[in-house]
Amino acid sequence: MDNNHWLTQLLMLGVSTTTLVVDKLREVNDELIKDGKLNPEQAKEVMDDLLQKLKSEQGNFEGQIQRQLRNLLQDVGVPRQSEMDELRGRIDRLERQLRELENRLWR
Repeated sequence: MDNNHWLTQLLMLGVSTTTLVVDKLREVNDELIKDGKLNPEQAKEVMDDLLQKLKSEQGNFEGQIQRQLRNLLQDVGVPRQSEMDELRGRIDRLERQLRELENRLWR
């Protein structure tokens, strides 16, 4: 399975879940106003607080997903970008040394 596709689906699931939670919160908020249990100002304040907490938790969730994905990739042996860059540099140096040796032999 393509890792980007899998990651995209995972992130979309998180966005969808967040959207559903926000929609449900708004419904409950509207019901509380309608039933007279909250006035519109209180409802706005409650909604703002809940949305702020939800955004904070979403950031934590995304961080956890990133850490777990990084660990998973490491467990299956996928090298980090820094490791790939280091290997590319080593290959470049070796190719340069090989060309120099070939040039010396052909003189």
